[in-house]
Amino acid sequence: MATASAKSLQKVNKQISTAKGGFRSQVHLGVLIAWIGLLAFGTLVMWSASFTNPNVSFSRHLLGIGIGVVLAVVVWNIDLSNLANISTILLVADIIIIFLPYVPGLSHNAMGMTGWIRFPIIGLTFQPVELAKVVTVFFMAAIGAQYHGKIDTVREYLKFCGMLAVPFVCIIIQGDLGSSLVVFFSGAITIMMSGAKKEWVLSTIAIIIGLVSIILATDSIIDGLVGDSNSLIKQYQMNRLLVFLDPEADTSGAGYNLLQSMIAVGSGGFFGKGIGNATQSSYGFLPESHTDFVFALLCETFGFVGALVLLALFALLLFSVIRIAIKCDSLFYRLACVGFVGLWMFQIFENIGMCIGLMPITGIPLPFISFGSSSMIVQCMIIGIVQSIWRRRQASI
Repeated sequence: MATASAKSLQKVNKQISTAKGGFRSQVHLGVLIAWIGLLAFGTLVMWSASFTNPNVSFSRHLLGIGIGVVLAVVVWNIDLSNLANISTILLVADIIIIFLPYVPGLSHNAMGMTGWIRFPIIGLTFQPVELAKVVTVFFMAAIGAQYHGKIDTVREYLKFCGMLAVPFVCIIIQGDLGSSLVVFFSGAITIMMSGAKKEWVLSTIAIIIGLVSIILATDSIIDGLVGDSNSLIKQYQMNRLLVFLDPEADTSGAGYNLLQSMIAVGSGGFFGKGIGNATQSSYGFLPESHTDFVFALLCETFGFVGALVLLALFALLLFSVIRIAIKCDSLFYRLACVGFVGLWMFQIFENIGMCIGLMPITGIPLPFISFGSSSMIVQCMIIGIVQSIWRRRQASI
């Protein structure tokens, strides 16, 4: 009797172990936990902001999460390996998506920028450049996979860099410097991980720094010649750079946001002021506290502890995706994971950095935290993509 019971118990334990193994082979727990934690934290921040900020629609935030979760589940069940064979189609699709806001009948102006589209009948708006970031990652991964981990000649390297320049320049033309930098950073990491030699990469970085320096040095000269302060670099972009170098240079203009952001971060203390008590954003001192400067809002509300929790969740997400990349048999999948890690890393570092004066101010949202349905939907879709890659890490081409 005891023997039969022991065998039955062993059978049950084996079934449970098999079931657990099956679940873990289908879903990466690290990514899932980080995603749920970030969504919950972001929702808590937006709920707190909705008490005092009329620009925050909590129901719209939840709608963005709902659509994003559904899309993530759909993508999770799709085999994406065939994208490795259609790099040209991905490039064409990328360009079309970037310029969708200029299509008559779809174009929608928001915050003085024609970067959105409005879907007819349903009236919902969307920022196509968010989707273009994902397409660019796949495009760069598809090109990189063709080199099989080694770029042999300078010509091939320059050709690869030229491929990245296409979406980068297209986004620059739209005037969205922040998004173009996200695309550039994620693409550059993909190139480096595709087998580019170190000296080529360092030379490229030096050339880019030199070109940027020349552009900044000649901007005022060109403005004087053509009589337009926005001819080469937009005036507001130059102001943001100057304020980054000296936040107190213009306390009533471009430097105001940065100073108020740093005040908000510092005033949160160790545990924060609590939900609904973030005075810098509540009284309107901190503009765009629910979007660009959401990290400052988070720190004021939840303090140093809240910032640590956020960074821990981001670290869990990034290291989990890196682990997925290591486990993948497919070079295309590995490079795609690397691209998404680069995409997230730049957005996280830039958004948090600009709130505390370590980076120039740009309109880059903080993934899963900032208010904005377009960003939220696409970020959730990336989670679905990463889970799909994990699910097919050994069966991929």
